[in-house]
Amino acid sequence: MVKRILLQHLEKDWFQKKIFLIYGPRQTGKTTILNQIKQASKEKTLYLNCDEPDIRALLKNSTSTVLKNIIGDNKLILIDEAQRVENIGITLKLMIDQISNIQILATGSSVIDLSNKINEPLTGRKFQYTLLPISTEEMINHSSYLEEKRLLSTRLIYGMYPDIINNPGKEQKILNNLSGSYLYKDIFSFQDIRKPEVLEKLLQALALQIGSPVSYNELANTVGMDIKSIMRYLDLLEKSFVIFRLKSLSRNLRTELKKSRKIYFYDNGIRNALISNFNSIDMRTDIGGLWENFIISERMKLMHNRDNFIRCYFWRTKQHQEVDYIEEKNGILSGFEIKWNKNKKNKFPNSFLNAYPNSKTKIISTDNYMEFLT
Repeated sequence: MVKRILLQHLEKDWFQKKIFLIYGPRQTGKTTILNQIKQASKEKTLYLNCDEPDIRALLKNSTSTVLKNIIGDNKLILIDEAQRVENIGITLKLMIDQISNIQILATGSSVIDLSNKINEPLTGRKFQYTLLPISTEEMINHSSYLEEKRLLSTRLIYGMYPDIINNPGKEQKILNNLSGSYLYKDIFSFQDIRKPEVLEKLLQALALQIGSPVSYNELANTVGMDIKSIMRYLDLLEKSFVIFRLKSLSRNLRTELKKSRKIYFYDNGIRNALISNFNSIDMRTDIGGLWENFIISERMKLMHNRDNFIRCYFWRTKQHQEVDYIEEKNGILSGFEIKWNKNKKNKFPNSFLNAYPNSKTKIISTDNYMEFLT
């Protein structure tokens, strides 16, 4: 079993009178983490699975007296699929305020509903974490640097979901199931989505545009929706950890694109399943975008795993000069060009270097990508 880096953060923050909330896409291992914690804990532990109707009924609009009886002398309280409990934020608040010396850990497959019910009641009472698909760093820790290098083409095509890692040979079947309605179950459950087929069409359009700036107007025309609905669907997909958006950096030049966005998938396998393309690397015409999506999504995992949240951008001008990916930390910009073909001459646009003279720059290729992701 691949050990998740998130466990290290949980252990470090243990028993500080804070509720731990773990968000993330479905099937990334949140329940597995709860089971690992339960098995390893030296504290008496209560596990509550909110998929069970009787558990939901117990926790819904419960009083502090009832909650004390439910918890008893347990010190570690694990609540899985917490978003399924109505008014769960109030329930968690009562637990942490009225019962001493306990540690509560709750998971939710999406922030769409869970965060709406939790943020206000739990102000100042929670630590929030995100569990994404398995990262390159976690796989290196599990196997080896060399083994992960050998599996690069597999990762580019099939991604890094735990089921994919653990079931070689069944990747396409698993991904086809995942990329269907199951992955978006929270959107359908908690939001008024009247045309699921439109959501699928939007995702396919996004999958075909990775690595390129996205026009909301063009998406609206392609999908047959108004821009307001497109923006709502994108927001829901982002909150469900299917996609994430990068804004364009714009500070110094009139020619810089100011409102442009790039949209990436958290997992390459999901992206490829949406367009039914599992062709090998040497047969693909989209390898540049595929490589860029992999590198940037893996970098996002690294930042989450290390609690190292920084501002991320891309840069592009009206003349199509571009820097693929930019990070800003402590006021310093670092620009990265992400290139699959390491033999092709690559250089940063002079207009970018002149506009941001103190920035750091680096080319990320198949030769050095590992150091960027670990």
